Amino acid sequence: MQDETRRAHWDKAYQSKGEAGVSWFEDTPAVSLDLIRRHARMASSSLIDIGAGASRLVDALIAAGMSDITVLDLSPAALDAAKARLGTRADDVHWIAADVTTWRPDRRYDLWHDRAAFHFLTDASDRAAYIERLTGAVVPGGHAIIATFAPDGPERCSGLPVVRYDPAALAEVVGPSFRLVEHIEHQHRTPGNTIQSFQFSVFERV
Repeated sequence: MQDETRRAHWDKAYQSKGEAGVSWFEDTPAVSLDLIRRHARMASSSLIDIGAGASRLVDALIAAGMSDITVLDLSPAALDAAKARLGTRADDVHWIAADVTTWRPDRRYDLWHDRAAFHFLTDASDRAAYIERLTGAVVPGGHAIIATFAPDGPERCSGLPVVRYDPAALAEVVGPSFRLVEHIEHQHRTPGNTIQSFQFSVFERV
């Protein structure tokens, strides 16, 4: 799928359903926030949230005292929704409207967070491009938190096919530049009151 097609798909999803209507909506991103607290120093660490959409994680990170936050998503509509919600606090966040598979990082981060973007990359070339950017963007000793649908999770989401992973399979794809240090299972309840099985894997950059 080309950048323009991807962008149009996710813009439509946010414009038609709203921030709280999409299946991945979380009022409180408790699992992500807990893992970030365990693997980052909130007051001094830099973080990039990949495929963040209009996620409320950025709100929680600001409230927790993190000041070096970058939010990346290919949907300007999603980013605009997050900015509008944050109001003046949005000025303290670095916003990037880009497809992670074609984006070129111009700096490095202590922590890379991705809740449910990677599993949409069904083409091997897109996954390789993602891993290239992940590897280049995380400092040695830094961490990557990547959440995907678990093996018993949905096979499709928002009308698109996904690739489901267990932690070992994801670690193999991520490659030798990262070491799997933690993983947890999570049952996400959607706004439509269905349950989706996720796995969150934490990797350390070696």
